[in-house]
Amino acid sequence: MAYWLVKSEPEEFSIDDLAKRPGKRDHWDGVRNYQARNMLRDQMRKGDRIFFYHSNCAEPGIVGIAEVVREGYPDHTAFDPDDKHYDPKSDPDDPRWYMVDLRFVRKLSRPLTLQELKTHFEGKLKGFQLLQRGNRLSVMPVSEQQWKFILSLE
Repeated sequence: MAYWLVKSEPEEFSIDDLAKRPGKRDHWDGVRNYQARNMLRDQMRKGDRIFFYHSNCAEPGIVGIAEVVREGYPDHTAFDPDDKHYDPKSDPDDPRWYMVDLRFVRKLSRPLTLQELKTHFEGKLKGFQLLQRGNRLSVMPVSEQQWKFILSLE
């Protein structure tokens, strides 16, 4: 099993939105970065655990846990001209973008804010990609050690 962090703007799709979906699952679409796409397509596996992170909000932070329930497959939103994630260069016969399906596991007992996580940057979270300057990826790996430490903060 691997560990990941995915970012979502809560006004667009929050941990509560995932929890309300039928079966508490939904596809994770709209990723339009090649490095993040490669992780979705090539590395995320069924059963992998996910930190669900709220970004671009008053208090960004890790708010819940999800798991991968379907491995990478073509992102259909790229083919729909009426969808905000439409990409006219993406071809269904040779898809450019991929997504995975996630299932809600639980909300954390409290949000673990970016500010709180930063206080551990030189210690237990040294090298944690989320805390790297200039990191804007919406999908990133989390080591098992980082996963366990972050959960210990809850």
